[in-house]
Amino acid sequence: MDSLDKLLAQLETEYKEVQPQQQQSKSATAKSFIPSSPKSASFMDKLLADVKADFAEEDAAIELKRQQELEQERIRQEQLKAKQLEGLKVQAKEWLTKVDPLSSEGLWFERFAESYPSKLEAAIEYLRSNE
Repeated sequence: MDSLDKLLAQLETEYKEVQPQQQQSKSATAKSFIPSSPKSASFMDKLLADVKADFAEEDAAIELKRQQELEQERIRQEQLKAKQLEGLKVQAKEWLTKVDPLSSEGLWFERFAESYPSKLEAAIEYLRSNE
């Protein structure tokens, strides 16, 4: 048992000698990751500012692209509406030539058209509501 106690004491002594050396090396390693001079701090600040600027620029480019896509979609929708209106105008002109003004539909339409600037616009609205 005495030899076991001696061995334990020896290990404890060696451990106490090694432990401060390890703490010093950990401390030195930790210090190497911490900027030690104002020059490196300003470099980090500049690097961070550059990264922020890059992200802001990228966000602005994405927003611009989104706005352009929305504008293109709006234009496309307007063109589609204009095309549909032209088709309705053709149909309305045909309907106006075919409707008998003395029929019940013709008489009703005359009264309906009174609230519109032209019979063509009234016919367009009438056809639009009957779609």
